[in-house]
Amino acid sequence: MISAILILASAGLVYRLFFLQIVKGETYLDSFQLKIMKEKSIAAARGNIYDRNGKLLAYNELSNSVMIEDVYESGSGKNAAINETLNKVIDIIEKDGDVVDTDFNIQLSSSNNFEFTIEGNSLLRFLADIYGRTSVGDLKYEERSKTAQEVMDDLCNKFGIGDYTDPDDKKSFVPGLGYEKDRILQLVTIRYKMFSNSYQKYINTTIATNVSDKTVADVMENANVLEGVSIEEDTARVYVDSVYFSQILGYTGKISDSELEELQKENPAYRSNDTVGKSGIEQSMESVLQGTKGSETVYVDNTGKVIETSSYIDSKAGNDVYLTIDKDLQEACYNIIEQSLAGILVSKIQNIKFFLQGENQKSSEIMIPIYDVYFACFDNHIIDLRHMQSEEAGTNEKNVYAKYLTKREQVNAGLRAEFTETNTPYNLLSKEYQVYMSYIAQKLYSNGVISTDKVDKEDKTYIAWTTDETISLADYIRYCISANWIDVSILDLESQYVDSQEIFNTIVEYIFKDIEEDDEFNKKLYKYLLQDDIVSGDEVGHILLEQGVVELPEEELSLWLSGAESPYTFFINRISNLDITPAQLALDPCSGSMVVTDVNNGDVLALVSYPGYDNNKMANGVDADYYAKLRSDQASPLINYATMQRTAPGSTFKMVSATAGLMEGVIDTSSQITCTGVFDKLDNTNPAHCWIYPRSHGQLDVTGGIKNSCNAFFFEVGYRLSLVGENFHSDVGLEKLAKYADMYGLSETTGVEVTEYEPIVSDLDSTRSAIGQGTNSFTTVGLARYVTAVANSGTCYNLTLVKKTCDSDGNLLNEYGATVRNHIDMDSAYWNAIHTGMRQVVEDKPYFNDLAVNVAGKTGTAEESKKRANHALFVCYAPYESPQIAIATRIAYGYTSSYAAQITKEAVAYYFGLKDPEEVQTGTAQQLEGGDANAD
Repeated sequence: MISAILILASAGLVYRLFFLQIVKGETYLDSFQLKIMKEKSIAAARGNIYDRNGKLLAYNELSNSVMIEDVYESGSGKNAAINETLNKVIDIIEKDGDVVDTDFNIQLSSSNNFEFTIEGNSLLRFLADIYGRTSVGDLKYEERSKTAQEVMDDLCNKFGIGDYTDPDDKKSFVPGLGYEKDRILQLVTIRYKMFSNSYQKYINTTIATNVSDKTVADVMENANVLEGVSIEEDTARVYVDSVYFSQILGYTGKISDSELEELQKENPAYRSNDTVGKSGIEQSMESVLQGTKGSETVYVDNTGKVIETSSYIDSKAGNDVYLTIDKDLQEACYNIIEQSLAGILVSKIQNIKFFLQGENQKSSEIMIPIYDVYFACFDNHIIDLRHMQSEEAGTNEKNVYAKYLTKREQVNAGLRAEFTETNTPYNLLSKEYQVYMSYIAQKLYSNGVISTDKVDKEDKTYIAWTTDETISLADYIRYCISANWIDVSILDLESQYVDSQEIFNTIVEYIFKDIEEDDEFNKKLYKYLLQDDIVSGDEVGHILLEQGVVELPEEELSLWLSGAESPYTFFINRISNLDITPAQLALDPCSGSMVVTDVNNGDVLALVSYPGYDNNKMANGVDADYYAKLRSDQASPLINYATMQRTAPGSTFKMVSATAGLMEGVIDTSSQITCTGVFDKLDNTNPAHCWIYPRSHGQLDVTGGIKNSCNAFFFEVGYRLSLVGENFHSDVGLEKLAKYADMYGLSETTGVEVTEYEPIVSDLDSTRSAIGQGTNSFTTVGLARYVTAVANSGTCYNLTLVKKTCDSDGNLLNEYGATVRNHIDMDSAYWNAIHTGMRQVVEDKPYFNDLAVNVAGKTGTAEESKKRANHALFVCYAPYESPQIAIATRIAYGYTSSYAAQITKEAVAYYFGLKDPEEVQTGTAQQLEGGDANAD
């Protein structure tokens, strides 16, 4: 860039001053008007995404974006000038109901605290970009250990976002002073992107996308005071029926520095203001979907105002992607899962305050107290806690909020007394105050006040606090100070030379400041308000109505308002009608997944993850409030449960063990193994039990072993696989089981074009691994590939979600589809034995009797915690005689595999048209039969 000062005389006395900047071209002065020529790129529309039948899933629509161009002269006043303009335009955008783009790697949590949204190497790369380091290795220790708040403070300092406590003292600048945190996030996001663009003068930075006509008019009306701000025609990404496909499609967003670096390696045309795929198909098929930019030559004046344009070259839209997914099937399976989860919840919720699990009580007998439902309304943000304290709050909202304020005052007083006076040992505190103290201690660790790397876990005082629970948190903190386990740099100390009492007092004040606006802590107060009946279930129901979360039919509303309907009935009705969904409640079970494949070619027909989210709110400028809610949502909708949740497969693994036993010759189709209910060959004192114990299955062949899901049968298979001569070697058996797990594709990811976790094949205890325990851990999509190979007798596919790509005119570019990974060559008699066993599993399930298509399948139960229900799994294929589809279903904490089987049955009925779509997708809770929780 070349700069010059040019002074022109006019009429002998009048002078004009121009600051000339020559940018990649020439600068002209024509009739005293500065003209700067620049090349402007024209964004291209992304390609569309369709399902296998050509039904639209994602497309673009014309929209307007608010942009800002850095036309500000350098100098001490530049930051203030830009920030003033941005504040003005943000006020306009928000007044008109639009959202400012805050697509940044730091966001506000539900507790209104800054937090990173990335971790690991991605976070380090982000920090390197922030602090101008070429590589992660160049980061200084203090830079790589910065908190999100510290990074925001540094950026506020850099961009002048804040104010001076003393206008005459330049050193009195306080970052963020005078701004709310959400405005700080908006300003930092925009300023950082402007800074990233600064090496390319006159590159626009997005402030808000897809804004309304009202915002367009208001911005243009105020153009004289919004220097560098403009409205540009753009495209907005639109997702059809977004919640069903969010985990598959992902979403788009502004390119990050690291993404730009990677994408430019293959396509140098990418620029810092481009929109790219951030996840899912949008990301994996970026090179196909991204269009080719156009360009034009633009002449602007020194304020950035366009004077004229020339040399226009049109952009070219991206190519279209067709998926293997069947849109209607995907939506039906999602709805089946949701209404079935609601049915399970309704069957488990009881009108009680507490459920205390007995020592020998089965996890299938865990019940849900109605008070847990009441609290879930606060705990998972079904109720808007902030609205309760607003002027628009309803009568019940105000009353409950007043009770909350009283409770908070009481708890704060109680906690302060504990820290400064009573110092009650943890084990002598009430359960309520134990919860508070545990949470505070956890926050001291997570915030770095207590340095985990300094703590000696063998120390007696540490053990007294964590294990024995015989000292108070106050005593533990005092000991941490004396042991130098405290990071005093985090604390607001007036001097580095302070005594231990001053440090302790500062920590106490830090604690109260930290929990003051901490949603997670404050929600605990609502829990005890409910348990102490200070807040009633009746009030919770009224708040839901006041906030418009639910609406009642007129007849029921009359009963409710008159007091004739109890809170228990009110909430059971809401869940039954899906007015409140399992995802909103986030009680077990609240999530599930299902994958449907074409047995004959490996196409993925449905890949369902419940719950989903609205990716429209992520694609066109991140809605910060919505994103914060997603990240704090206890049902974790951002997780793709079909590809990112791994659990033990339970008894669904037994076809692998059967294959290993048959192929290794330790059993054949006529071999008989006797089940006595116990397996004691390895441990007489504490033998392993079959699920049927204290009963037994008697003599079984491999078909009977699968049919009855007999643990004893497969313990014996695992044992025999581990024998070397007469000696048992677990590693030998594990190696053989892993060999056949690999043949079914269970040793590696399936190939689908979305984030997928690596499977884990067991490396512990060959006998237990043979029944799907050990350390076996697989995704639902991995189990789907496996059961597809079982169904077609040995063809294991590399799966894909992409069917073909076409140009924007519909011309075929490439065909994709699943490819064959390997074949399992096994005697047909062995396959028949396995298939027959799977068919007999389903024949034993009475709820399949009315299904006009024969199904073969295998149930599975996986225990993760004795205090929570078991995971429920079912894999199957249909029709049994000539398989067309295979299905894997997992309901996390779903109690019994019988539930997973019944859910899958409805998907089979829908696929084969055995029921009307309205019968399958009722929009209300689906009542499921209880089944035998142990019959796996």
